[in-house]
Amino acid sequence: MEETQTCNFGLHLMIDGYGGDPEKLNDREIVFRCLDELPNKTNMTKITEPLIKSFPGNDIKDPGGHSGFVMIAESHISVHTFPARRFVSIDVYTCKNEMDKDCIVQYFKDQFGLQNMEINFVKRGTQYPLQNLV
Repeated sequence: MEETQTCNFGLHLMIDGYGGDPEKLNDREIVFRCLDELPNKTNMTKITEPLIKSFPGNDIKDPGGHSGFVMIAESHISVHTFPARRFVSIDVYTCKNEMDKDCIVQYFKDQFGLQNMEINFVKRGTQYPLQNLV
């Protein structure tokens, strides 16, 4: 049996931002602008307009904020803000094998006035076949 050659499928950058500016985190237009601008800044291809939804929160864990998503040819970018907690959760996922992490992290830090960030970076699909299997 022939061994299948593989590579990684893509990269996933996860940013948890703390100490953000509550007014910026509560600004729907900033969330939209981030999702609208970032694909061009990172050489990715936007295939939908950003979709932003506001949520008033629940009494469990979520005090409300804005959630946004944009599909890119390479995968997706999402942003979830929690202004009352001065927190934002961000995902940038691409099937490309390179990503300017520092540029993306600095972009979101500036956009939301973040004071502290947790950064996680994962290679996805590490056994992705180089050729079609069927």
